[in-house]
Amino acid sequence: MLKGKAMNVAAIQMVSTPVLQENMVKAERLLQRAASTGAQLLLLPEYWPVMGLHERDKFLVAEQHGTGEIQAFLAEQARQLGVWIIGGTIPLLSTEPDKVLNTTLVFNPQGESVARYDKIHLFGFTKGDESYEESRTITPGQQVVTFDAGLAKVGLSICYDLRFPELYRAMGECSLLVVPAAFTHTTGQAHWEILLRARAIENQCYVLASAQGGIHVNGRRTWGQTMLIDPWGKIIDELAEGEGVVGGELDLANIDVVRMSLPALKHRKLA
Repeated sequence: MLKGKAMNVAAIQMVSTPVLQENMVKAERLLQRAASTGAQLLLLPEYWPVMGLHERDKFLVAEQHGTGEIQAFLAEQARQLGVWIIGGTIPLLSTEPDKVLNTTLVFNPQGESVARYDKIHLFGFTKGDESYEESRTITPGQQVVTFDAGLAKVGLSICYDLRFPELYRAMGECSLLVVPAAFTHTTGQAHWEILLRARAIENQCYVLASAQGGIHVNGRRTWGQTMLIDPWGKIIDELAEGEGVVGGELDLANIDVVRMSLPALKHRKLA
């Protein structure tokens, strides 16, 4: 840990539509707004390029890793703004027929792709008329991924991963955990804030969560509540619903203080 160092970060909340170009225009405007606040690392939400009318609509915009309109857009935004961009999730082509990967790509301030995480845990939920089963169209990832953002070691996760604390333990000691998400209104209202604050408290680090937040063209309602949480579990900034930007400072010295005063990570007995 680098004592006395700080890094400004921001998370973007969207209410994405089924139209890629519309979402790219909105994302560009919000990325620019976030960068104008002085944020050095920007996070987009899950499914930001498309929230389709049907679960298979994401196949229409799926790209091969390393090439494609969405990846070019993210690289150019990182380069133009001179910031780290964690690109929420985009659909990448899978080796499995009729499936895609739900993937987070990280771009450095030079516009270079430096990290990739494929979502490991696939959401499944049924309650009344509400039903989701990501495994029908998505291939799960296999690897835990972290990257070095200069001052901060960052752990990558996506939405439903939030319910699996062993994933975050496997990352080691991070300064920041990110969670791009599209939590449903039902599950988000019950569990979103609780789980995010728990991950911050138990890992004694910052958590930046970027959400979809509102009623979408397809009729789905996402929970929102994009937020930044500190290592003590305190919410630094948040946004309930609608488009916008949430942000704040990662005080890396504060992580040291928390970990020294309550050395829970050193007190662990189970691997």
